[in-house]
Amino acid sequence: MTRPLTFLALALVFSPSAASAQLTLARDNPIVYGHHHIAASDINAHKKFFIDALGGAAGTFGPNKVEIVKFPNVLIFFRQQPPTGGTKGTTVNHIGFSVPDLKKAVARIKANGYPMITRGEVAATQQVVDDIAPVNANVSIAFTMGPDDVKVELVEQKQQTVPIALHHVHFFGPQNTEMQAWYAKVFGAKPRTGGNFPAADLPGVALNFSPSPDPVVGTAGRALDHIGFEFKDLEAFCKKLEGMGIKLAVTYRKAQAAGLGVAFVTDPWGTSIELNEGLGSVN
Repeated sequence: MTRPLTFLALALVFSPSAASAQLTLARDNPIVYGHHHIAASDINAHKKFFIDALGGAAGTFGPNKVEIVKFPNVLIFFRQQPPTGGTKGTTVNHIGFSVPDLKKAVARIKANGYPMITRGEVAATQQVVDDIAPVNANVSIAFTMGPDDVKVELVEQKQQTVPIALHHVHFFGPQNTEMQAWYAKVFGAKPRTGGNFPAADLPGVALNFSPSPDPVVGTAGRALDHIGFEFKDLEAFCKKLEGMGIKLAVTYRKAQAAGLGVAFVTDPWGTSIELNEGLGSVN
């Protein structure tokens, strides 16, 4: 699939950093999570969801002031393009945010008119009260569905000092343990076991990997078109990937006007991944 790059030229207990709405962790780490990129039927509808319902901050990127939404440790980019489907059924089933008060977050989502889908997303034996599912004495979760069927999980982190922050990206696939190993090998994520599914951690984000009994498709063209990582030396990392025998879908280039380095790679299961250097300067 040929990917338009004009926007670039224009332009379960895991504790996230208590940071302002920018990629502050990029200052001190060679690789961090960077952004979600949404293919949107209606960009304004998505902005309403991510800002009004979830509590993100409106922002812009690049000299042409491309509109984005900012959360601590993740940026949301949009492309006006009706998606071929939602996030469920793809290799990235949903994205996750953490909040200090889940009841308050759920009330805000409902007040803005978005559905809570928690009951349908947890085991039939799992208790669900007021659209919230307790996982254990310390953790509760809830699920909502945004425009274009973007599935979002909220995880309560009572000790968190910001209203909402990036928490996790949740991959689904029949080869979930192989997925974990690939992201650990390629991106240096630290593997973690012992929960309901394998995971691997990078600063500020958990990469979770659940087994899927059904086939999944890649992300390109779906509501979450691709995910993105931020690097300190992207050109060197791209050379490292090529040395590992990993072919870049888009080779390294520098968008001088935006001060942004960019490349693309696709994981073995079809997840489209953008690689950037320069998003850490967004404030």
